[in-house]
Amino acid sequence: MVKRALDSGAHGVLVPLIYSADDAKRLVESTKFPPRGKRGFGSPFSMGAFDSKGDLSGLQYMQNANDNLLTIIQIETASALADVENIAKIDGIDVLFVGPWDLGNNIGHPVLGDFDQELKDAITRVREAAKAAGKWSGIYCPNGDVARKYADEGFQMISVINDMTAIPVYMTQSLNTAKGTWGHSAAQAVKGAAYGAVNLASRTSEDKP
Repeated sequence: MVKRALDSGAHGVLVPLIYSADDAKRLVESTKFPPRGKRGFGSPFSMGAFDSKGDLSGLQYMQNANDNLLTIIQIETASALADVENIAKIDGIDVLFVGPWDLGNNIGHPVLGDFDQELKDAITRVREAAKAAGKWSGIYCPNGDVARKYADEGFQMISVINDMTAIPVYMTQSLNTAKGTWGHSAAQAVKGAAYGAVNLASRTSEDKP
């Protein structure tokens, strides 16, 4: 799956459910060309994602891919959290990304409202492990307020909202705006009635001899 994504032109991969440093090392091997990894070469599609004019050769892509494609792993299992400092030190891992809902489930503190302190501490541990290793940290956030909070804490890769939330919320707000609130509708009705009354009065006066 990793090779298929990169061969299709992806600029990186985000891989869920890493369990150990060994998992992370195997992932890196699959994303890097030799001698740093075991990725096979030969896709005719990768270059087009980086150069729409078609001037990038396959050889140039291969020579630059190892240093320019992102390898992002999700820390969302109890075993990965326990080994996060070692995972962060692995050469080739660029970002440690927290999936707080799965991480909460896997450490026995599911998200049922506000995050439990144990989950908050786990999230902090991931961020600090990434920082200590010179890597970036990321986290899934459901909205802008939460995203701002984690940005202020030092996370660099942060979701702001997801399409399953953004689309229905925006569509509902736009529909309500178009329909108007009760007060707006009432005001429009009054204006319409007044306009109709003026027209009626005008027509009536015109009809008089």
